[in-house]
Amino acid sequence: MTTQIEHSRGRPPILKRAFAGLILVAAVALAIHVVIGLVMAVFWIALAVALAIVVLWALKTIFW
Repeated sequence: MTTQIEHSRGRPPILKRAFAGLILVAAVALAIHVVIGLVMAVFWIALAVALAIVVLWALKTIFW
């Protein structure tokens, strides 16, 4: 006669599931933050290039 309780393959405990959900939320938030950062970097680079082109055009128009 065994007195050990066998573990069933049921759902994990609620705290473990909540912690896993919290990790998923944090990972998604970090991924969104990185994507927004990349989009903003591309935007600022494009804006700087456009500004340089406009300044060169204005200088050419005034002095040539």
